[in-house]
Amino acid sequence: MNFRPIIEGYRDEIIQKLQELVRIKSVNEEAVGDYPFGEGPYRALEYALNLGEKLGYKTENVDNYAGHIEMGHGDDIIGILAHLDVVPEGEGWTYPPYEGSIDNNRIYGRGTSDDKGPVIAALYAMKTIEASGLDIKKRIRLILGTSEETSPEDMRYYLSKKETPTMAFSPDANFPVIRGEMGILEIILTKQWDKASNEKCSIKNVIGGNAANMVPDLCTSIIEADEIHKNKMVEVIDEIRTRKGISVETEEIQDGIKIISKGISAHGGKPEEGINAISQILMVLEKLDVGSTQVKEFIRTYNEKIGMTYNGQKIGCGFEDDISGKLKLNIGVINLDEDSLNITLNVRYPITIDSKIVIDNMREELGKCGIDLFVKNHLKPIYMDEDHFLVQKLMKAYKKVTGDYEAEPLVISGGTYARAMKNAVAFGINFPGEKETEHLSDEYIDIDNLLKCTEIFAEALYELIND
Repeated sequence: MNFRPIIEGYRDEIIQKLQELVRIKSVNEEAVGDYPFGEGPYRALEYALNLGEKLGYKTENVDNYAGHIEMGHGDDIIGILAHLDVVPEGEGWTYPPYEGSIDNNRIYGRGTSDDKGPVIAALYAMKTIEASGLDIKKRIRLILGTSEETSPEDMRYYLSKKETPTMAFSPDANFPVIRGEMGILEIILTKQWDKASNEKCSIKNVIGGNAANMVPDLCTSIIEADEIHKNKMVEVIDEIRTRKGISVETEEIQDGIKIISKGISAHGGKPEEGINAISQILMVLEKLDVGSTQVKEFIRTYNEKIGMTYNGQKIGCGFEDDISGKLKLNIGVINLDEDSLNITLNVRYPITIDSKIVIDNMREELGKCGIDLFVKNHLKPIYMDEDHFLVQKLMKAYKKVTGDYEAEPLVISGGTYARAMKNAVAFGINFPGEKETEHLSDEYIDIDNLLKCTEIFAEALYELIND
């Protein structure tokens, strides 16, 4: 069928609804009252479910962890697994991050591509199927999570309470189809310092990053020092900035200086596309030779074992395979003060590698300077054969709409809800060869691509409900 004319009729509505959804700041926060991930994700879920109800579909909120919008009838459920939470906005935006501004045929804002744009595209793909007059002999269920960026708890909770779909796709990655996802480890590094000695220059803090799965674009450090040492440190930093070409600035404050490291944000699964502000500032701090003996030892070890690298090769984790490529390591958040150290990092490890080897090797290297390591979250890798029914059906839909008959199923470093159940893969929304803006400042989705995604999802649903 040709779904495009129907979708064009919804163009203005699709744009408007995405803008309204983007205006809800749905960053995960601490649980409060009946909201397990904060009020923002709840408000986004409430908005989406209300929209689904207005469009004429059955909706259900599952204890504010997740919810669904459903159409059709039958025993089989075709699931669409998407999320409404977003990563923090970070720095460096040209457009307001929570406004849904339109410029150059693009909608800008946090969540436009990850994952609110796909949610709206999927919902209006359902509406397109209904408007086409097809007899829908299976149920189509758009399942909406609220903590995908920080924890798998939302989808685990939902699936423990509700039916598991017969098969599903998650519109949270790339076209044509994702048949494999690398394993993901979220790791916490901690250390308690001994009481600081009376050094001439004291590091009061190092603070940076917003989330484990974002390359940090800002990190700051306060150093307490007298006038003589302060001037010397500013001179050293000026020399490093000129020689290394890095974005590090200083600001004089009472009794010391503030160092400001500016990086470039990127998705934690693609750290090579960003510049890590945390790693940058720790490189500078080592050259300044400041802090207690223990802090100096940590900074030296960090620069020796991690530094500005992102494949884990210096920390005993330089693993790779032919299926998924090289391991990816991102230092996402640091909080260092006079009492302790806390770092959150994100590791994407190859599909054929045992996670235990990654953890053990990292623990051995960092344990040499007394850093403790524990795993906060672990998502095992997934992999599906190219001839799997679901892969074939989704590839068919993609090729029919785009005319791209050369594309092949992919393996990615990202993580999606496809891991939550059997017979699930990621499908869209980024097109081959186009810039991917999720987790970046000035995140956007091209309006024509948004409508094309809607058409591809409608075609995919048509294929799956008519099998």
